[in-house]
Amino acid sequence: MKEPALVILAAGMGSRYGGLKQVDTVGNNGESIIDFSIYDAYRAGFRKLVLIIRKEHEDLFEQQIAGKLRGYMDVYYAYQDINDLPNGYQCPEGRTKPWGTVQAVLSTRNVVDGPFMVINADDFYGPESYQIMYDFLKNEVTDDTFGMVGYQLTKTLTDNGSVTRGICETEDGYLTKIVETQKIIRKNGKPYSIDEEGNETELVDGVVSMNYWGMTPAIFPLLEREFTEFLAEKVDVPKSELVIPTSVANLIANGDIRVKVMSTNAEWFGVTYPQDKQMVTDRLLEYKAQEVYPFQLWK
Repeated sequence: MKEPALVILAAGMGSRYGGLKQVDTVGNNGESIIDFSIYDAYRAGFRKLVLIIRKEHEDLFEQQIAGKLRGYMDVYYAYQDINDLPNGYQCPEGRTKPWGTVQAVLSTRNVVDGPFMVINADDFYGPESYQIMYDFLKNEVTDDTFGMVGYQLTKTLTDNGSVTRGICETEDGYLTKIVETQKIIRKNGKPYSIDEEGNETELVDGVVSMNYWGMTPAIFPLLEREFTEFLAEKVDVPKSELVIPTSVANLIANGDIRVKVMSTNAEWFGVTYPQDKQMVTDRLLEYKAQEVYPFQLWK
């Protein structure tokens, strides 16, 4: 089997954050969160990196991220383009928003030729999680059995606003259902969802998906089918998008795949809102003080 690849979703525009947070500096030596993710993946054994970006951001990513990695990892780009649609579909005039993370993963179909993991560019997942996924991709993944590293819901919330999370249900260690739930807040240490009328409902503090997937190229034709069916209904909806958890849930329900859920005690944090940045900066500085990371990641 080919060596596993690390695929990073980095084509988003960070509307709530107010900028291109994928490359925003959070480390005390000029690092972005994505730098720590790639470093953790390298330590776990990954040597192939695929960055999913917008074509117009390539120079920025080359300068700030990819350039310093060459010599350590094989770096490739995949470009998420709103016009990259199945035969028979055209992007509606005036649309600028990408079609979601399913389209993003599909953009790697000509670059990825072996098992791969998918993560968000702006999420810190913790070193342990990469070793878990690398071992899974080396030893367990098949063309119909994929993997997911799951995190505890309350540990993935921010005190600075609401978030969307894929809430998971499992049986015998495998994912049975995943529900993309919007407007989740933390209140008195507990998770609550807010409906359109502003009513709050306390949620069970279970496992959620943080877009941390392990797959093989067998997923591509399945996602192409999902994307085509999605466009048949939503192509003219201006901000519609199809996300990985929704398609994975559909594929599980159809019996196309199964997904092993692997838990981790690793810490997760991210920069959903500008106010989150200081917390992230402080935690990364603590990690360096504890020598989890060196001052200069790539020596």
